[in-house]
Amino acid sequence: MKGLWLENKQLQLRTDIQIPEPPPGEALVRVLRAGICNTDLELLRGYYPYKGVLGHEFVGVVEQGAEHLVNKRVVGEINAACGYCRFCRRGEPTHCETRTVLGIVNRHGAFAEYLCLPIENLHPVPENVPTDIATFTEPLAAALEIQQQIKICADDRVLVVGDGKLGQLVAQTLALTGCELLVIGRHRDKLANLEARGIKTGLVDAVKDRSFDISVECTGNPEGFAIARRGLRPRGTLILKSTYAGNLSLDASALVVDEITLLGSRCGPFPAALELLAAEKVDVKPLIHATYPLTEGLEAFAQAQQRGVLKVLLEISY
Repeated sequence: MKGLWLENKQLQLRTDIQIPEPPPGEALVRVLRAGICNTDLELLRGYYPYKGVLGHEFVGVVEQGAEHLVNKRVVGEINAACGYCRFCRRGEPTHCETRTVLGIVNRHGAFAEYLCLPIENLHPVPENVPTDIATFTEPLAAALEIQQQIKICADDRVLVVGDGKLGQLVAQTLALTGCELLVIGRHRDKLANLEARGIKTGLVDAVKDRSFDISVECTGNPEGFAIARRGLRPRGTLILKSTYAGNLSLDASALVVDEITLLGSRCGPFPAALELLAAEKVDVKPLIHATYPLTEGLEAFAQAQQRGVLKVLLEISY
């Protein structure tokens, strides 16, 4: 089968990859569509020493597996857990000690014609959700994870730093809480997507120091972290939604003095994300910048790395 293969920070289109054989408890999924994520770009830069097929945001059709899923469109949670370790027993499979992660850790990903995932990871896509739209399920679930971790109230002042793909999804989901929300970024055209939904936006100079209860860093760069940090009041909460290719320097003493809560946040609830997409409570259409066939995957990655580009999709099959 064809797929985009990463090895030694080099990405190539291969046509000789073996179609995976699903082990017991897993399904074989024919991939329809997949989205290029910032994590894919970070892996390309060496964020983690991964070798294999990239990609973890996808929609596909089950060809082998549980009877109730065969021939149905599905999306899939990316962490494949053992089910037995202390984290799995505590109901925290995303932290399984021996987990594999689709297209990220020891499991070939979605930028190929087929993939395998545990049946329990798969979720049927509602009929009214188009395939392109459903590719946003994984990052939308990640945005919703914030509200799984902390309670956000209408009187909370919340700052989102970053107007990229993830920042846009985080902002739309947080806006549903009715909180006092400000999203800052560098691109007026991206911010306009949020303004059209009634979300307050601005550039960096719109951030008043030490005035927000919660700040969410979605840029993945040190400057974004610094902005999110200085916007927080004492005893505020700083949520990190991005991975960083390099080391991040911070003033640990200031975190102690201001008693700041630092919270990492990643994978989230797929059912809730699918419900939002089905009810059209979030709008992801403006985030789709371009769609490429898998055979033009290298060009798609080049496009995805350009400044100002939002989501680039790969069309794998029909």
